[in-house]
Amino acid sequence: MTPATLTAPVSRTGHDAVPLARLVAAELRWIFRRPRTLAVLGLLALVPIVIGVGLTLVGQNASGNGGGDQEGALISAAVNNAFVLPIAAMVMTLTLLLPLASAMAGADAIAGEAAHGTLRGWLIAPVSRGRLLTVKAIGVGVVTLVAVLGMCVTGVVTGLILNGTDSLFTLSGTTLSLGGALVRILLVAGWIVLQMWAVGAVALAVSSWTEHPMLVVASVLAGNIVFTILGLLSSLDWLHPFLLTNNWAMAPAEVLQDPMSSTLLGEGALRAACYLVVGLSIAYGRLSTRDG
Repeated sequence: MTPATLTAPVSRTGHDAVPLARLVAAELRWIFRRPRTLAVLGLLALVPIVIGVGLTLVGQNASGNGGGDQEGALISAAVNNAFVLPIAAMVMTLTLLLPLASAMAGADAIAGEAAHGTLRGWLIAPVSRGRLLTVKAIGVGVVTLVAVLGMCVTGVVTGLILNGTDSLFTLSGTTLSLGGALVRILLVAGWIVLQMWAVGAVALAVSSWTEHPMLVVASVLAGNIVFTILGLLSSLDWLHPFLLTNNWAMAPAEVLQDPMSSTLLGEGALRAACYLVVGLSIAYGRLSTRDG
């Protein structure tokens, strides 16, 4: 062999030679071919429609039956209000349905593939664990993004069909233009997407330690319930700023006021970003030492 042959770079083959965008596209095709993923996304998109039609049928009587909590107040405010309806729908699903969708995606991403034996192909292939986690995290993030945006679209369309464009007014009594209302709705949607990305990161962290997807879903939802209960205990006020679910029902309501505040939204975004970093770090630490 000549010196040139010895020093020539070896051509790369396999997964390490495949562009990241191609791996992500393949992952997304696999995700959106799952019937349960499509079913969950479809059910979430129906929630604003069901709420809007229900409030229309009930009429003004709903304003007196909303309850004293924040979610009940939002539902009451959504009567004949096309601006509040999509926000109220997203806040209602923020307690259980949206975390369920994010947890399911995180569970299928790693634990699901481990249960079916397909994850081992990723682990023994010449592909870095960081790249593997990036592909899986993007897949979970896209599922969450599609779920929230789907609710936004159906919520806005339902509100405009039922109430018209002259029903876009804040809780302060000021009327918004269609563009101004859409900007505020998208702001809430982006904030909720970030919260669900944090939930998905926690799901990926749990998923990297087990081969049972249902265990991941149960653990994430149980943690969500525990956090919610702890947030109701006034004796644990010192702990509330560290709970991911803190002010989940109150923060989105800031955009319904005029002038709009951003204190709770900012705190929630920072907290979600911390959970996102910690969750992905734990998942990467586990994947980097996992061999099957």
